[in-house]
This record gives sequence, C-alpha cells and structure tokens, in this order.
Amino acid sequence: MTPEELASRHPQLFHQMPVGRWESVVEHGLLPPRLLLERAGVDARTMDALTSKPRRTAAVFEDTPMGRVVISDSIPLSETALRRCLDDGLSPQDWCGMLAERVFFWANERDLDGLLRARSIRDVARDVLVIDTLGFVTAHFDRVELSPINSGSTIRKAARRGLSTYAPLSGVESYREWSERRMGAGVKRSRDVVREVTVRGVADVAPFVLERRRYAGGAYEVEWRAG
Repeated sequence: MTPEELASRHPQLFHQMPVGRWESVVEHGLLPPRLLLERAGVDARTMDALTSKPRRTAAVFEDTPMGRVVISDSIPLSETALRRCLDDGLSPQDWCGMLAERVFFWANERDLDGLLRARSIRDVARDVLVIDTLGFVTAHFDRVELSPINSGSTIRKAARRGLSTYAPLSGVESYREWSERRMGAGVKRSRDVVREVTVRGVADVAPFVLERRRYAGGAYEVEWRAG
C-alpha cells in the first residue's frame, strides 16, 4: 500500500499525549515508552516493570535528561483478558513489550474522541496533535504499521491479536488486500478497517503537524494551526 492510498482514506492521523510535551516532541520526536525511559536514564528493573505488564497508574519521573517524563497508565488493558485473546504463543508480557516499542496514532477522529471521553481519563487534560498523513507516512514508510484493532485495550469483547496484528505498510500490496487478510476462506465477517497507525521507534512528527489542540473539560481548544 502506498502512502497516497492510505492518505486518501485517512488524510489525518491523531496522537494524544500528556500536557506539556510539545517542546520535547520538537526536539526529540515522539518516543515509544521503552525508548523514552532509556533516554530518561531509568534503571533497567524499573523499565521492565513499566513495560512488561499493564500500568494501573501513570509513572512520572522528574528532572531527567529528557526533562519531566510521563508514562501514561494502560488501564484499558487487562492481563487476564490478554491471556484469553493472544495468538501465536504470545504472553501478556510479550504483548506489553510490543506496545512499548511503538508510537500510536488514531486513524479516525471518532476513536480518539472515544478514548478522551473514557471514564478513566475524561477529567485529565490532554494535548492532541493532528498530523498530515501523506507527509508523515512517506517520511517513515519503512517503519509504519497498520492495526485493525485498538491494540492497547481489552475492554468489552477483546479482539484477537498476535504477531500479524501490526502489518508493515511496506509489505501490504493494497488497502483491499490488507482489509481482507484476516477473513480467511469461508469466513463471513466484515472487512478490516484501519484503527491504528503505528511507528516503531522514534516518530518525527513536528514537520507534519497541522494542528495542536488541548482537550479539557469535555471540549477541544485549538492552540495552534498551520498557516
């Protein structure tokens, strides 16, 4: 699938993050949790504890080489539910480790809105980046992946997930081929749609940001918009 085909269906991507991270994003890019903890100088034992199981609370580190570092909680993720929905011999620890290697973007604004209005975080202010899909995906093409599920959640009926959940964009022939990949012979189900776009490792987003928003009190306020 080309960046152009993905962008024709999802012209914008959305990333939510703790308030006050923008300057760090400009300087360092968006970092996945494990890499962010490494660069912050967090010891290996603490890092493993934060990236190998669901986090009930956010982890905050002050005065690190990266400044103030916040690793958000992962309350929508249940270790018990993961044991029931993981394929390919993966353990919950394996899956949490996979999440910790990636930066995540919503492909649809309605999914972002659903997350921000969730009971666990709806009273917490968040910053939202609106990103130009074509420019961003073109720049990161070799590290971009597509996911048909909210891979950081097991709420309600948890979707099956495994090694093929994250499909490298560079290895997908077309949107249609990707959307039908999991249907299987004789399986009657709707085609997959892109829920998440992920980047493994650092995601340099600053040149591709169209808008910065602050979400608080159930509403958005635009803080900056590209001219």
